Amino acid sequence: MEAKMMKQTIDICEHKGVEGEEIFCATSLESMVDFTTTKLGKRVKALSTEVYTKEPTPSQNYKIESVKKLIANKLVVCHRLNYTYAVFYCHISVGTESYVASLEGADGTKVKIVVICHTETSKWDPKHITFQLLNVTPGSATICHFLPEDHVLWVRSSKNDTLYM
Repeated sequence: MEAKMMKQTIDICEHKGVEGEEIFCATSLESMVDFTTTKLGKRVKALSTEVYTKEPTPSQNYKIESVKKLIANKLVVCHRLNYTYAVFYCHISVGTESYVASLEGADGTKVKIVVICHTETSKWDPKHITFQLLNVTPGSATICHFLPEDHVLWVRSSKNDTLYM
């Protein structure tokens, strides 16, 4: 199973990505920061999903308390991959918008969650599981998803650190 997981990670890192997308597999925090600052400039901010609880959170319903759109016309997203050491699949997403939402679970658990919305999906693989699940075709709909806790969204930071619209 471990060999299969490692091969899958290598395949992902060797994949070209969607047209117009730049990709990089980072094997250290330093290489992730180097890639990000090369693409976005020196003033960057890292955002990730945070769950504010001390115990494992059960599957439950959540209420959206607020949603803030990020001021980011260019962003880098780094996804944690399964491997024997830390590997992140980083890419500059084209045709995307990003948000941070505050949620509250039925048990009172608070979550700050990063949301990515892909507004341009026309060049995605038509067999992508998302299209099957939502019963849509490439380019016909905006596709939004949450980032898990161990993934990172990098955005440009302004001089006054204003990130939200």
